[in-house]
Amino acid sequence: MLPDEKTLITKSQKGDLSAFEELIAAYQQKIYNLVFRYIGNYHDASDMTQEVIIRIYKALPGFRGEASFSTWMYHIVSNVCYDELRRRSKHPQNSLHEDIITESGEIIRDLADASPSLESAYEEKETSEYMQELISRLPDEYRWAILLREMSGFSYLEIAQQLHISIGTVKSRINRARKYLQKQIIADAEHNPEIMSLLAQRGDSK
Repeated sequence: MLPDEKTLITKSQKGDLSAFEELIAAYQQKIYNLVFRYIGNYHDASDMTQEVIIRIYKALPGFRGEASFSTWMYHIVSNVCYDELRRRSKHPQNSLHEDIITESGEIIRDLADASPSLESAYEEKETSEYMQELISRLPDEYRWAILLREMSGFSYLEIAQQLHISIGTVKSRINRARKYLQKQIIADAEHNPEIMSLLAQRGDSK
């Protein structure tokens, strides 16, 4: 948590856009990374990150501190992405580049680009694309369960409520997803030893 995060939250809840920009800047890259895992490509993830930040701003008056700010925020990220992907499966994709105006002014003015820097993008690109491709191979029911659990930190109960299934089914889907990913990584590594090296380097950098 930022040293003055509580102050920034309070100011943001009162419509202070400068405070909100400072508050969200510390989390923006993590938000982008999570969105990317859901959306699947850099361009759309960048668009969706801006949409998510707008939703966070609008939802801030309802934040009561019952969970940590980051947990509360990442739940919003997952909900927005989940809803967006469901819409995309039913309707043509609409542009996310729309100006959002409130009584206080524009919600997002000059926030930094959420996409990775050139240096970090170069270092992470191969591993991120590989993991994203692996996750995309999962059946939808397994993919949602593992993303909500591993990427968003939802509890089994929250996932069950989100997906309208039992907690037992949630645990089963997550377990199957983990086994599939582990099996696939091992199989891929037999044909391309660099995969294990990339994943090891990614783990060392965290």
